[in-house]
Amino acid sequence: MATNLVSSVMQFLTPDMIARIASALGLTRSDAQSGIGAAVPGLLAVLANAAAKPGGAQNMVDTIRQQPGLLDSFSSILGGSGQSSFIEKGSSILSSLIGSQDQSMLAGVLDRVAGLGHNASNSLLGMLAPVVMGLIGKQIGLGNLNAGSLGNLFASQKDQIAQAMPAGMGRLLGSAGLLDSLSGFAGSAASAAEQAGRAASGAASQVSQFGSATAARTAAMGQRAASATTLPSWIYWVIPLAALAGLLWYLFANPREQVAQQPLPTPTTASSVMVNGVDIGKQVTDTLAQLRTSLGGITDVESARAALPKLQTQLGQIDQVSNVAQQLPAEQRKTVGGLVASAMAAINQLFDRALAIPGVAEVLDPTINRLRTKLADLSGQPSTIGSGGR
Repeated sequence: MATNLVSSVMQFLTPDMIARIASALGLTRSDAQSGIGAAVPGLLAVLANAAAKPGGAQNMVDTIRQQPGLLDSFSSILGGSGQSSFIEKGSSILSSLIGSQDQSMLAGVLDRVAGLGHNASNSLLGMLAPVVMGLIGKQIGLGNLNAGSLGNLFASQKDQIAQAMPAGMGRLLGSAGLLDSLSGFAGSAASAAEQAGRAASGAASQVSQFGSATAARTAAMGQRAASATTLPSWIYWVIPLAALAGLLWYLFANPREQVAQQPLPTPTTASSVMVNGVDIGKQVTDTLAQLRTSLGGITDVESARAALPKLQTQLGQIDQVSNVAQQLPAEQRKTVGGLVASAMAAINQLFDRALAIPGVAEVLDPTINRLRTKLADLSGQPSTIGSGGR
């Protein structure tokens, strides 16, 4: 039996398969790789949660036994005429195991972590579910496959699955109720991410203070000091790997929060638009910053409802600026439009991420659509309504 189920799945997905998955879903190769890296441990965690429920393990065993050929046909199906039906079949299998509502929640979490859009996240899960199920059956062996052996496999893989998750994913799955049968799982994932983050923070601080040459000397001194102790030899490669993982977490985790925190351009004297003693340029920038903060705080339906009054206030502020802008000379209108246009990409990304969270579209869609239209008109760019990742 394999010692790391996540690695087994990732090794099965060859570079050629990943390229074809990206093409099938309309993603870049990098986005597909990131999505798969989050989807595989996410799927395994949610399947382990389903197997821990009464009757869940036996249901999963029966499903694996009923689909013996899906794994072998995966490569030939990618990009072929049977691809759509394969994704639908995979989605149906996943829904039968975890329920359609939990499947939608899982897709929402995957979108938040990898930023693929809700539809692409759903399709990726449908594509990977048969692969994951097939490899689970292969690792156990159909002759030994039963509810007990399946439960033992998931129990043995708990730590590896938690460690493979991108930072924050375990917390999001736990908040969505997708790990309620796995005691301590979300905490294990958070602990792994926190430890890697601390290692990266220490490494980054060292490089920042002393430069790469000094950091290298410090590392050499640390190794010499460690050699005089009884530390095990594996520590020398675990520490740099942890630092690298933490650095990647810092750079790429929580893209939603990072987008919200990116600074908006600050109006300078050249970009100021004074009307009756009021700097319209600064008013625009402040309003856009508030808008991004409001959107960045949306994580579920409850927070969406709490954000709605703020978004409506910001819509009114944009309305006022738009009315004033219509009275401005062409050059000043261009300046205001440029301020809005420079922030549109980040704001549209936040719009799409918020609306991809299950249940949020019903709360915010009308207001966000009006915001999109107003901002597009003010910037002079085409409206992006309906072109997001939903």
